[in-house]
Amino acid sequence: MSETVTQENRSDAAPSVARASGSMAIATVVSRASGLLSKLLLVTLLGATALNDSYQVATTLPTMINELLLGGVLTSVAIPLLVRAEKEDGDGGESYAQWMVTMSAVLLGIGTVVAIIAAPLLTSLFVSSSDKANPELVTAFAYLVLPGIVFYGLSALLGAILNTRDIFGLPTWAPVLNNVVMIVVLGVYWVLPGEISLDPVRMGEPKLLVLGLGTMLGVAVQAAVMIPAMRRTGFRFRWRFGWDRRLAEFGGLALWVLLYVGLGFVSMVVLTRVATNDVGAITVYNYQWLVTQVPYGVLGVSLLTALMPKMSRAAAANDIGSLVGDLSFGNRMSSILLMPFAALLTVAGLPIGLAVFSHGESGIAGGTEIGVAMALSAFGLVPYAITLLQLRVFYAMKDARTPTLIQGVIVVIRIALLLLFLKISPTDKLAVAVSIAMSLSFVAGAVVGQVWLRLRLGRLRTGYTAWTICLTVVASAIGFAMAAGLAWLVTAALGLESVRTEAWIDLVVLTVVGLPLSFGLLAVFRVPEVKPAMDKVLRLVGRR
Repeated sequence: MSETVTQENRSDAAPSVARASGSMAIATVVSRASGLLSKLLLVTLLGATALNDSYQVATTLPTMINELLLGGVLTSVAIPLLVRAEKEDGDGGESYAQWMVTMSAVLLGIGTVVAIIAAPLLTSLFVSSSDKANPELVTAFAYLVLPGIVFYGLSALLGAILNTRDIFGLPTWAPVLNNVVMIVVLGVYWVLPGEISLDPVRMGEPKLLVLGLGTMLGVAVQAAVMIPAMRRTGFRFRWRFGWDRRLAEFGGLALWVLLYVGLGFVSMVVLTRVATNDVGAITVYNYQWLVTQVPYGVLGVSLLTALMPKMSRAAAANDIGSLVGDLSFGNRMSSILLMPFAALLTVAGLPIGLAVFSHGESGIAGGTEIGVAMALSAFGLVPYAITLLQLRVFYAMKDARTPTLIQGVIVVIRIALLLLFLKISPTDKLAVAVSIAMSLSFVAGAVVGQVWLRLRLGRLRTGYTAWTICLTVVASAIGFAMAAGLAWLVTAALGLESVRTEAWIDLVVLTVVGLPLSFGLLAVFRVPEVKPAMDKVLRLVGRR
């Protein structure tokens, strides 16, 4: 039987949102777990130090530049346009996909060369003039990791093409290989003799080369693994230059998306410059953000990725009712799935920091900083997921202008908060301050996005969504209040002297008791979206 998937077959056999989300969630769990392990090894080896700060800033550069060049366009515009080409073209959109790969490769290649040449300038944009920063080391790392721009872009593009062909698993599994490569690289780094010199910085030092080039290699492997999967779908690549009839449409959408990404770039420049006023602050921020993103990456991204083609098809058919239904469902499910985890991060933030991130060079102080930043900013998790879903609705309607305007509002609020916190916060609290500023900006974004969609689409079932959110807040608060009380009783009864051991016990009790209680209470409150999952659990229990 041919493995080529025709347009009609893809439409008839497209997996349900639940099934697609479930398969991606499994892959994402492994991806996030392996990614967390690599980051844990990194902070254990480097600590929250100027060395780790420099590495963190440098590795931000290729991801941000890829977003400016291509990434934002791919994740927001490519899928709707590919879906339309699949529907309109006689070849199922294959020539359009070929053209998109060609143009992307050329753009990414040129952008990578320019970025490498301009590495010192990029460093000066992101790093503050504080004597606690090390711009020379950031630049050295940047030279080594910036070639990864090409691989970040191609990985995202090939993943988008696979998604439009209803293949969600491999693009989600690919980052696992990246993480495996990084774990091996960090093992090599650990056994190598010597240290990375901070003053002066020497490009030829083995540990510097291993860490920088190994980071780029991981992204290259992540992109390369997509190629066999593309061939199995029947896709055959050929270079396609010249003019495509949708080029003007693509360019118009891309211009607004580039402005959107540019606004995010500016906000990250400000955030990084604020954070680099204190040693370790950018590392602490990145690590709390990493942990906060785990539940969103496992559950929220899977939901969003599965909903995006569905919303794009509804928009293409001008089916506003289905589009609003998908949005309302996505908002409610984002709250149901993520609110208990936001509560867990709030209550267990400090235990997570102490249990997971207080080893090696990081120490108790570093783990405490990461935990506090996590606990005080976890309230932004659900608004973040809702905001991204709202923006995808506009993109599904081929409207890239409105998300950019909303992004402008978010960025203005974020930068104002960052500059305010820089002025009023003690230097050693900057990591917490920038984390809170980010979360507050997402809350503002979710409110602005909902109002804007109401004006554009009409009634959005906002009352139903708000009621569901309130129920998730109440259920999570009750569940974790009971779990926190139990954790306190257990640790008090054991009379432990080890801070890390106590943190692990708190974390286990809060997770094992708090999450099931929260989801169980949602079932007790008869939240409709929870009932199918609970029925399945009860059937499994009944079989035993």
